[in-house]
Parts: sequence; C-alpha cells; structure tokens
Amino acid sequence: MQNAVLFDTSFFIRLLNPNDALQQKAQHYFSYFKEQDFVLAISTISVAEYCVYGIYQELPAASLKIIPFELHHAFRSAEIAGIAFKARKAGSLETVTRLIIPNDTKLFAQADTESAIKYYISSDTESLKIYQTLQAEAKVDFEFIDLNQPLRKVL
Repeated sequence: MQNAVLFDTSFFIRLLNPNDALQQKAQHYFSYFKEQDFVLAISTISVAEYCVYGIYQELPAASLKIIPFELHHAFRSAEIAGIAFKARKAGSLETVTRLIIPNDTKLFAQADTESAIKYYISSDTESLKIYQTLQAEAKVDFEFIDLNQPLRKVL
C-alpha cells in the first residue's frame, strides 16, 4: 500500500454534515489527500461508531480502503491502552469527555502497525490528548492531524 491517511469517526461526522463548523476544513483535507494520491482509509471500528447515528451508505466508501481490526492490531492496542490507562491513573492524562478510551487506542494501534499510514486525522481533542501521551511514553509511527487546524498550517 502507498502512503495512507486514516480518518477517524469524528472526521466523517464533520465531513458529511453541511451544518458543522468544521465541514469545510474536512473537505479541504479529504480533497488534499485524494489529490496527493494517498490511500484514504477508514477502520471497521470507525464504521461501527459512525453507524450508531448514521448509515454506512452515507460514507464515501468508493473512495475508502476499509482497514479491518486484526489480531496484530489487538496486540498493539493492548500495549497502547495500558500506557493510556496508566497515565490516566497517574494523573498525567486527563480525559474530560470520556471515561473509557479503548476505541482511540484501537485506532491508534491500526495507524501505528500499518506502515503505510502516515497520518491519522480527527477533530477529537480528547483523542489528541491520548496521542500526545503516547508520543511521550511510547513512540507511535504516525502523525496526528487535528482537524481544528487549517490544512495550510499543518501540511
């Protein structure tokens, strides 16, 4: 697989909602990565999360490579979750809006173990906190892009 970007659930929620304040930024990022010939990826985990309130047919599936959650992702996810939970218990990671963080760590594990994935993009600031903790504790091999930041400032 060539260079890839993994989009999380929050990205698609913003991209597909014309009333969302971040929709235009999401469109810019999506177009940019498509024009740069990146593989546009979504995890089966994000599909499941999206489908809680939306339907699969709303997603731009024809443009996306589906990344299934595999056993090697599970092993890395356990390591990453252990670091995040330990940091939270120690008080060095404060997550305000969620009590549990497993889906974040599962997505991060996929981004980390799939060597083609260079970027992970999300508007979730709580997820960004977890990523920053992981960067400090255990180097992960992808860059987190905060959708709240304009494309021209990031890439």
